[in-house]
Amino acid sequence: MTTQTPASGRRRAPAPSSPGVPSSPGVPSAPHVPSQTGIAIGQLAASTRSLSSSAAARVAPAWRGAAGRLAPVFGVVTPLGWIVLGGAAVSLVVAVVLGWAEFAFIGATLAAAFAIALCFVIGRSTYEVGIELNPRRVVAGDRALGRMAVRNTGTRPVLPTRMELPVGAGVAEFMVPRLAPGAETEELFAVPTARRALILAGPALSVRGDQVGLLRRTTQWTGQVELFVHPKTTRLVATARGLVRDLEGQTTKTITDSDLAFHALRTYEPGDDIRNVHWRTSARTGQLMVRQYQETRRSQLLLALDAERSHFASDEEFELGVSVMASVGCHVIREETEIDAIWQKQGLRVETPTALLDDSCRIQPVDGMHDSLRDYVRRATLRLAAPSLVVLVVGSEVPPAELRAAGTLYGNDTEVIAIRVDAAGEPRLTKLGSMMMATVSTLSDLPGLLKRASR
Repeated sequence: MTTQTPASGRRRAPAPSSPGVPSSPGVPSAPHVPSQTGIAIGQLAASTRSLSSSAAARVAPAWRGAAGRLAPVFGVVTPLGWIVLGGAAVSLVVAVVLGWAEFAFIGATLAAAFAIALCFVIGRSTYEVGIELNPRRVVAGDRALGRMAVRNTGTRPVLPTRMELPVGAGVAEFMVPRLAPGAETEELFAVPTARRALILAGPALSVRGDQVGLLRRTTQWTGQVELFVHPKTTRLVATARGLVRDLEGQTTKTITDSDLAFHALRTYEPGDDIRNVHWRTSARTGQLMVRQYQETRRSQLLLALDAERSHFASDEEFELGVSVMASVGCHVIREETEIDAIWQKQGLRVETPTALLDDSCRIQPVDGMHDSLRDYVRRATLRLAAPSLVVLVVGSEVPPAELRAAGTLYGNDTEVIAIRVDAAGEPRLTKLGSMMMATVSTLSDLPGLLKRASR
């Protein structure tokens, strides 16, 4: 007979679960212990990354230095030259691998062409090159000539060389003949000056290369020379409103205790300066009376050009706006009146008319730099002196509401004149809110309109 013994107090350990089979609920799983192989692989990977980063840190400076030294060499090869060189290499590899004689012939021909092109870039030139522009400043439409002089300063003759001279957006090419030691040649060229611009002539480059264009080696001989093409301007009459120098200053509506323009007398108050007491009136009235004055200040003109592209109907209208601004600015500077001249990107120099005209050559249309005309004027004049007269030069596409909003930046003591250029409009003088607006269709309209505004 079989008898059942009571169960032992020891628990049997659960069998390990198979991979992918979840363990029974309530039974804790055994912690994962990494194997020695995994630990070794991790350490090896960390060592490899460390060695790679340290090697890269050592190699990178050497590679950059080598690349910097080799860049002039590789820079001689043109894109067409790289195509020929690559085509030669591929053709020769195909000929060797496949045994095709045709590709061997093509590869040899391309390699020979590249080798022949190398002969055209070898050699040194001993030149002394000078660039002259006469005159350095012209008005748009006037003639300007340039001269490039080339002299051989070496002890050996120099073979004929092609010279390139960038002038503005174009490039002038000259063929310098063979020059004996000490010999000199010169080339004359005309500079296009139809439009206002700052034209840069130079640098002069000597060019060596083959006729096919596989290689091109250039040497720079000069720097850049500036040619200022000033905008056209017109003379303004000396009686134009607010543009004449005021030696004693302009009176304002502000009352002060010390100035030049007498206003009235008032009763003395504690703290008043005793020097302002009017003794005759005080003796007659029996009480101290002090003088009051109207505050005066020297004329301070703010000349602002709105260069927003969308505010002008055409490029010609924009150029007219620059000419109007330059005409007013030059007149004010000649009259020795304090002036600040601005456009969206920077202020203009106003020490002399020439300085103003030079800076006006750099004015270009801008796109969306400010939210509105008022925002532009407000931001550009934050650090400038308070003006007694503001002249705004704007295009024909500026909404009248923006002009009125810009005029509200200044108080009653500041006069605001808006000069609106409209190439397709009629010259006229109108009132826009508190400001006077002169519409100019040609530059010759400006003196007459400003003269009428002064009445």
